[in-house]
Amino acid sequence: MRLIVFGPPGAGKGTQAQRLAERHSIPQLSTGDMLRAAVTEGTETGRRVKAIMDRGELVPDDVVNQMVSDRIDQEDCRKGFILDGFPRTVAQAESLTAMLERRGVRLDAVIELKVDQTSLIERMEKRVADTLAAGGTARSDDNRDTFVRRLDAYRNKTEPLLDYYRRRNELITVDGMQGIDDVAREIEDVLTRRSSGSRR
Repeated sequence: MRLIVFGPPGAGKGTQAQRLAERHSIPQLSTGDMLRAAVTEGTETGRRVKAIMDRGELVPDDVVNQMVSDRIDQEDCRKGFILDGFPRTVAQAESLTAMLERRGVRLDAVIELKVDQTSLIERMEKRVADTLAAGGTARSDDNRDTFVRRLDAYRNKTEPLLDYYRRRNELITVDGMQGIDDVAREIEDVLTRRSSGSRR
């Protein structure tokens, strides 16, 4: 099973991706983790990436695309994978489509966790209040203004990608405002229905 999970900050994307990975025994592939691993291992790509990041620049698409291509060829991805943090642009999405087509496969689904922005903000503020009440320390970016900016940035960057996958009939939208177990159940129900439709 080959999946992408999209969701704004605070929507529970990481939790759902982890559950899917465990349930289907497939790896969750984070481009951030791939980049850090390449730097740590000192590979040729890692040295190039480190120099780019040290300059405070974005890693070019061709580098990220190649890292993803190499990663999905590894043995643990033979049964599938869940992509986390990739694609971030339509150009990357098109490259991913081409990668998979060359291998004779395609995505099983692109899952969007749909959430209400106002409710997400309230959820974040409650989490911060609970953390402080328990004697903990809130993250520096856990404040209303910063969180709203993160949500707006996500929406602006992600909308074209959602449109791309919607046109390809690969996008499914799930109500991300439900409880964690309910969201997971709805995702599995949709995937089960899709898998019975003879998609490769």
